[in-house]
Amino acid sequence: MLRDYIEGWYGGDTARMDHALHNDLVKRMPVVDVTSGSALRAVSKERMLELTEGGGGDMADPEFEIYVDEIATDIASARLLSPEYLDLVHLAKTADGWKMANVLFHVRE
Repeated sequence: MLRDYIEGWYGGDTARMDHALHNDLVKRMPVVDVTSGSALRAVSKERMLELTEGGGGDMADPEFEIYVDEIATDIASARLLSPEYLDLVHLAKTADGWKMANVLFHVRE
């Protein structure tokens, strides 16, 4: 599942990205907001598919690491470390298999 997500992103493969994401996905990134001081920028499944279709990550054969932290019947948590991002992921087991439901991420420096 996480391989579909990250390889779909870097390969611009919307079918793989679509397969990985739950329809109700919420992907968030902490950002500094000049008005409030901090905020969370949210990205939906639809937006992730648009970004992937537009080329996604622009890197051929990136190295990445996946760490599964916990699996409990129908939920799981994992970490995905790619050249550009750290994704902390919650997954849900659905009738269509495991899907990414929540992601909190930041850009690596």
